[in-house]
Amino acid sequence: MTLQFPAFLLLALALATVWAPPLSIGRRPAPLWLLFFVMAMAWGLVGGVLDPVAISALLVLTGAAWASTSAPRGWLRLVYGVLTVVLALALAMHKLPGFNNPMLLDHVLLSTGALPFTLYANFDKGAVGLILLALLCRRVTSWAELGAVLRRTLPILTLTVAATLGFALMAGVVGVDVKLPRPTLTFVAVNLLFTVIAEEAFFRGLLQACLADALNRFRWGPWLAVAVSALLFGAAHLGGGVRYGILAAIAGLGYAWAYHRTQRIEAAILVHITLNVVHFICFTYPARIDGV
Repeated sequence: MTLQFPAFLLLALALATVWAPPLSIGRRPAPLWLLFFVMAMAWGLVGGVLDPVAISALLVLTGAAWASTSAPRGWLRLVYGVLTVVLALALAMHKLPGFNNPMLLDHVLLSTGALPFTLYANFDKGAVGLILLALLCRRVTSWAELGAVLRRTLPILTLTVAATLGFALMAGVVGVDVKLPRPTLTFVAVNLLFTVIAEEAFFRGLLQACLADALNRFRWGPWLAVAVSALLFGAAHLGGGVRYGILAAIAGLGYAWAYHRTQRIEAAILVHITLNVVHFICFTYPARIDGV
């Protein structure tokens, strides 16, 4: 992990600087996130995280995402948009070769009677989040706007956490287990940077936003986009069992509602990471061994 760590640090810096102003280099400003992303891929190649095939896939995704909003003709934007969805989904699901994602935690028991927990640092999924966040997602542009988004998001956040974890308790998926295990900070950082941002950028910033725009002429169109986004999020988590898929759909409804209300990706990211952290610290994690 020693040689691999700088690649993930640079990828984290790229994610953090998506909101930063571009650098003035020559005649054209250069996005700071893009410079860090190039350095992350270069170090990933040196450190054995990536091979040339993986870098090629990430470059194609970056080009497709950019062209999906910049191509001169509508049918071209559609083609590039479909390519973006397919590539982003394949990368986030680790279906493309060339990535050597290191394991950080190996079958750790965090709660008595819980399933063992394994944690990877996923460069492919983190990079998907970066590309979609930087090129396609609607983001806040000032501290004042961020404050307004947070105020509008807080009631949804509270309701989403209560509804999702309340259902999980009633269904026997988790139990109350307040703890602060040693890998807490590692979990929060890795979960936010390499899971939550990618999932919200894909399901909300890309799919929900595109569907809402397409159905905007109907009064119920944006709400249908909320429902579809939540259901697809739940379906994507059915690998953990039916109850887990239902829980993911309930949570996804909260994330989608936050995005719909604010039209900013930060709202969905905040609700998602807060729910995950409360689950990690206050309840059985990831789930009771007899609860899935």
